[in-house]
Amino acid sequence: MAHTEAPGAGGRKPGSGPPHRLVDVQIIALTGGIASGKSTVSRRLAQHGAVVVDADRLAREVVEPGTPGLAAIRRRFGDAVIGPDGSLDRAALGAIVFRDPEALAELNAITHPAVWRAAQARFEQAEAADPDAVVIYDVPLLVEASQDRPLHFDRVIVVEADRQERIRRLVEARGMSEEEARRRIGAQADDEQRRAIADVVIDNNGSTTDLLRQVDEIWSRLRPR
Repeated sequence: MAHTEAPGAGGRKPGSGPPHRLVDVQIIALTGGIASGKSTVSRRLAQHGAVVVDADRLAREVVEPGTPGLAAIRRRFGDAVIGPDGSLDRAALGAIVFRDPEALAELNAITHPAVWRAAQARFEQAEAADPDAVVIYDVPLLVEASQDRPLHFDRVIVVEADRQERIRRLVEARGMSEEEARRRIGAQADDEQRRAIADVVIDNNGSTTDLLRQVDEIWSRLRPR
């Protein structure tokens, strides 16, 4: 397998309108659906020296107890999604939003802006530490997050695998039922939507060795700005 360069690759960006960029450091968006192998790609890029900003980690931080994000979720979804210790009950919230597209959209409207603000703070920190750094913004919901505001990057890398392969991984590696795996995949953007914003598409239907080879080739072109 080999990665592919999208036509006109090298700076196409999700969204439209004025740039939402506060820094000059090189920022590469890395995205892919659940069980696509995106996390493996992210780890490999970090091994090469990239600064990885993990949107999933930020998403947890912005809904910690005492944050405006958690307060907004509580107002919208009620006490049923709050655990005994005052933290977010992710399982309870997931049971609601992954069955209801409107509820998921409302959750995203709460969390996505908060995550983006936190990400920009991390970008600024990375630039202050090393103006020549390559920053990888590891963000599974890039398509969804860019629907209501333009997010601008130097390059967008999409990791993808066939739907059935992703279902197999979720069932075998994460213990999901096939029904739940299909529901989780269906709640995210599809391959066509992700390819539409991609500068580079990494095919992860093969072996881990093949995946890492593709990542190494991409890194060799990313490092010199």
